[in-house]
Amino acid sequence: MIDGMSERTIALVTGANKGIGYEIAVGLGALGWRIGVGARDQQRRDTAVEKLRAAGTDAFGVPLDVTDDESVAAAAELIAGHAGGLDVLVNNAAITGGMPQTPTTVEPATVRAVLETNVIGVIRVTNAMLPMLRNSASPRIVNMSSSVGSFALQTTPGIDMGQVPAAYLASKTFLNALTIQYVKELSETNILINSGCPGFTATDLNGFHGVRTPQQGAAIAIHLATLPDDGPTGGFFDDAGTVPW
Repeated sequence: MIDGMSERTIALVTGANKGIGYEIAVGLGALGWRIGVGARDQQRRDTAVEKLRAAGTDAFGVPLDVTDDESVAAAAELIAGHAGGLDVLVNNAAITGGMPQTPTTVEPATVRAVLETNVIGVIRVTNAMLPMLRNSASPRIVNMSSSVGSFALQTTPGIDMGQVPAAYLASKTFLNALTIQYVKELSETNILINSGCPGFTATDLNGFHGVRTPQQGAAIAIHLATLPDDGPTGGFFDDAGTVPW
């Protein structure tokens, strides 16, 4: 339990029906938290909720398309009515846009689609959930980013970031900048806001070519979601510690 939080902490995890998002829900649910499973696909969402409940987690489904204003507004209303509030938001939903995706070949429509989910979707969901988070004793926002979005690593000689989709990489750099701006604007509140990198995790985003399991990839989000009240804010972290912006 986070210091200062009620016995029943409420968390929303976007994109929680599979992969890293599902494992984040598993890890937070194991703490006795009530978990909102945010996902677009009803069947996958229902299946995830059933699995979580079978394992003892107090989970409930949240129909949520982060690219749709009405869907996000309805999700906020559902959480407020069903759970009575929100303590932790994990912005995990993301897409890559497909491969190959070099700057000279990527379609503008692909870039727009990636940004709509990975950046604008985070803004849309975060702003909709902020009124509830402001009322929490110990609110946390975790933005799932990636080290490929680190401008410092991108520009350091000798560091090979590998084959990374251009739109996806740019979206994570954008997300990191957005995290910092939220921290600055909300500096007078008690909301801790951080970016987390799951590492190269085997999910459908990369054709399951990653070297880490979804459970390992979820660890940093669980850590940042459970920070104590005097924990860091405005940081970028992975399992090894701080990632340069």
